[in-house]
Amino acid sequence: MAKKMNAFYAQSGGVTAVINASACGVIETARANKDKIGKVYAGANGIIGALTEELIDTSKETKKTIAGLRHTPSGAFGSCRYKLKGLEESRREYERLIEVFKAHNIGYFFYNGGGDSADTCHKISQLSKKMGFPIQAIHVPKTVDNDLPITDNCPGFGSVAKYIAISTREASFDVASMAATSTKVFVLEVMGRHAGWIAAAGALAADEDNDIPVVILFPEVEFNRKKFMAKVQEKYEKYGYCTVVVSEGVHYKDGKFLAETGLKDAFGHSQLGGAAPVVANMIQEDLGLKYHWAVADYLQRASRHIASKNDVDQAYAMGKAAVELAIKGENAVMPTVVRTSDKPYRWKIGSAPLSKVANVEKMMPKGFISRDGYGITPKCRAYLEPLIKGEDYPPYKNGMPQYVTIKKVMVPKKLDTNFEV
Repeated sequence: MAKKMNAFYAQSGGVTAVINASACGVIETARANKDKIGKVYAGANGIIGALTEELIDTSKETKKTIAGLRHTPSGAFGSCRYKLKGLEESRREYERLIEVFKAHNIGYFFYNGGGDSADTCHKISQLSKKMGFPIQAIHVPKTVDNDLPITDNCPGFGSVAKYIAISTREASFDVASMAATSTKVFVLEVMGRHAGWIAAAGALAADEDNDIPVVILFPEVEFNRKKFMAKVQEKYEKYGYCTVVVSEGVHYKDGKFLAETGLKDAFGHSQLGGAAPVVANMIQEDLGLKYHWAVADYLQRASRHIASKNDVDQAYAMGKAAVELAIKGENAVMPTVVRTSDKPYRWKIGSAPLSKVANVEKMMPKGFISRDGYGITPKCRAYLEPLIKGEDYPPYKNGMPQYVTIKKVMVPKKLDTNFEV
């Protein structure tokens, strides 16, 4: 590899409240190492930007704008759901990537995403050599689902967990105040296809100072309508109301999702949506209780205004560490969060080979789910609580948070051929 190569950074999959903090970490660290890394080009709309040669020149952004990414939610450069398959199936895509990387002297590949992104990053690290142009590929972890293996937690999760914990508590206060003559049950649907980490955060609404009746429906626990209704009835009889937090991935014994639409997304995953009204209607049918339901949807993952400080710090640290690993000559790895203590909460940076990260999902351990299947254990609470701690408010003006928008100055194209995805 030439002494000084440019870098390519891209955001992938569902965005988070702190993914831009990782982008900030990548770009600021690369700028601080100008003797080793040239310019950082960002893919417009993720990996698609590389395939179509639509590269954003981040050197055209001011120092202030890049710093502002740390407190700006969602994907500043655009993200996508586009999965590269194996070399034989997607040879034209890989050949195109190498062609673009060669044309723009790109030797570093930083891919900021979840499990599918780790798989893509791993494939590029493996196949670029075979195709005559070695690339140092580093995966920057990100996912609200918190389901990447090896790392203690995933940037993006702490903030969504904080939002759900707070929303569950606040909505429960609302229901409690109206339960005597109105709504008895509130159902909140949260993200989580296979792993119930986000749903688990709803249980943090209740603690020693807040005796709140919360029932959690995890994807890891097969849905049993009779047992669930008995639990809701139990809570209602004791408290006069109940709050249910349901993961979108809750399913029956046969594997069918409560909210399966029959559609598939770009990664081949079942398209989900509507678990909350399904559950709420069951409660009305079986128990005759008045309900309200809500779907947190994009609100939970875009809530930068109430982000966890620990999450913001870790997201930035993962971006910074990715560049530092690349400078050291590492390839096909992912920086990780290594927890060293619960109380006081301490963590450090580690790394993991992508061969052990790609296509592996981390579910909720059995020891984190209460014996009845509808709550969390003290061990789970000890894990979750530090991840939502601390506030890192964005600057405000006229009562509104001030977020940055990049100029998106495009790098002139060097290739004659266009590529359609």
